[in-house]
Amino acid sequence: MTAYESWGRYPRSTPAQVVPLYWISEIPNLNQSARPLLAYGKGKSYGDCCLNDGGTLLDTSRLDKFIQFDATNGILRCEAGVTLDAILRLILPEKWFLPVTPGTQYVTVGGAIANDVHGKNHHRAGSFGCHVRGFELMRSDAGSVICSREQNPDLFEATIGGLGLTGLILWAEIQLKRVPGPWIDCEEIRFERLEEFFELSAQSDRTHEYTVAWLDCLSSGENLGRGIFMRGNHSEARTTQIAMGRRGVSIPGLPVPEFVISRPTIRAFNWMYLHRKRRKLARSVMPFDKFFYPLDRLNNWNVLHGRRGFLQYQFVVPEESRDAVREVLELIAEFKAPCALSVLKIFGSLPSPGMMSFPRPGVTLALDFPFRGARTLELCELFDEVVIRSGGAVYPAKDARMSPQSYKNYFPRWREFSHFIDSKFSSDFWRRATSVEAVNG
Repeated sequence: MTAYESWGRYPRSTPAQVVPLYWISEIPNLNQSARPLLAYGKGKSYGDCCLNDGGTLLDTSRLDKFIQFDATNGILRCEAGVTLDAILRLILPEKWFLPVTPGTQYVTVGGAIANDVHGKNHHRAGSFGCHVRGFELMRSDAGSVICSREQNPDLFEATIGGLGLTGLILWAEIQLKRVPGPWIDCEEIRFERLEEFFELSAQSDRTHEYTVAWLDCLSSGENLGRGIFMRGNHSEARTTQIAMGRRGVSIPGLPVPEFVISRPTIRAFNWMYLHRKRRKLARSVMPFDKFFYPLDRLNNWNVLHGRRGFLQYQFVVPEESRDAVREVLELIAEFKAPCALSVLKIFGSLPSPGMMSFPRPGVTLALDFPFRGARTLELCELFDEVVIRSGGAVYPAKDARMSPQSYKNYFPRWREFSHFIDSKFSSDFWRRATSVEAVNG
């Protein structure tokens, strides 16, 4: 039986009903639903924006058909349940690539729009929504609505980054990007301090399409903020095709003890990862999937955090407030928190068309913590204080605990957005983030 949970596996949530969808021509009458509705794709959202406790989940994973692919101009139209993995298997042999991709290829197109995902090339290409040409939205009050920058532009803007609350996306049309082949020219540079990251990023964003950094979040003192900077471009030298659709391995379905992800094990891994190559600068040519989706090689890596699941905390602050990154790292060291993974990136200035989109110019840091109860929640509240004071925001697609007051600070257009929500749609996230306290605030 399919487990309809979030990728973080926290909080727990149980829908009263799951309705599998197979054909866009046979969508049930949404207006007749007695329970709140929400689309559910592959469950790769880390928090509770994909959960609907006591409501009805519309399983879109079988809405996975391609409608049209213009291989000359790179325009693709497909149903909302098509995954990025399936798209890549279709388009890469024709030397097209996704304009923007997150850290996993196993998300649906509908989910990529609803969360307005971003990737390693945000400084060049912006978010996924920047490349959406249009889509069909099924609403309980108006039936089928075509949305684009020209048709129903307000609903187009509200749906991109709208967390699936404006209705059910049936299909979408996106503009692809031309590439020479499936290989990436990659450079990995070890840096010893946070300022060095900002120097590398300022230089690399001008010369490389993809940039990102891994941080050793358990370092402190003089080593605070050390890590590995990764940058890459599509390879012009190596263009031969590679085997597509390679699947990762899975962890056996056994309970994983909490000590597997603990400060001692993380510290040992971080030291090995940081020093796995002798030279400070390492160059290589690697397949696209190894560069973009390293965690996809372990299908269910989320279970490593134990039965209580984990939280990801991703925030963005303006670049002039980048000291907030150091404050957050110092809090992790002070709390002795087991931060399992951290990714640092500079967002560019290209605005998203989405009304509620998370990406905005500045510095973004994503952090994974195994859930350890009140102590983990307390640390995240302290992070919130830093982010709010710095004029930043937290990513709703990764959130499972922000308060209504914090949400109001991060997304001041939330009241305006609420007018576009389909009255039959809701989610655990929306009910939590816009509770009575937020409405009266």
